[in-house]
Amino acid sequence: MLKHYETVFIMTPVLSDDQMKETVKKFENILCEKGAEIVHQENWGLKRLEYQIQKKSTGFYHLFEFKAEPHVVAELELQYRRDERIMRYLSVTLDKDAIAYAEKRRTHGFGQKKETKPETTFEVKREPRPEVKYDIVEDPIEEQMYEQNIDNKEE
Repeated sequence: MLKHYETVFIMTPVLSDDQMKETVKKFENILCEKGAEIVHQENWGLKRLEYQIQKKSTGFYHLFEFKAEPHVVAELELQYRRDERIMRYLSVTLDKDAIAYAEKRRTHGFGQKKETKPETTFEVKREPRPEVKYDIVEDPIEEQMYEQNIDNKEE
């Protein structure tokens, strides 16, 4: 019985564009040779890793969504482990809700950056504040103490 799978793998960032495409093509061919039906694939490009893997802080991400027998996934993961260009991989079985979400993501572009329109800015006009006048009440005793302190410091 065919199950619906999704696999994401991270390739080392030292690959050239041609080497990266060749690696993706290799795994695509493995899936096709084993009788898998590739539903969708996405190249996520070079992304920063949360933590270093093999002393590298970035990697090329690629996603395959496919239908296949369970033994195909085992063979695919064996090939991931054998290939030195693959740093990490994760394969999961999709349930009906995940399949529906993946379909929406593909058709509506969920999770992809959309162009944002610049926000319009409004200028706020403010009335000038009224000038506040404070009455200073002079305390003759404080004034004398202040003058005495100044006189003491001068001596």
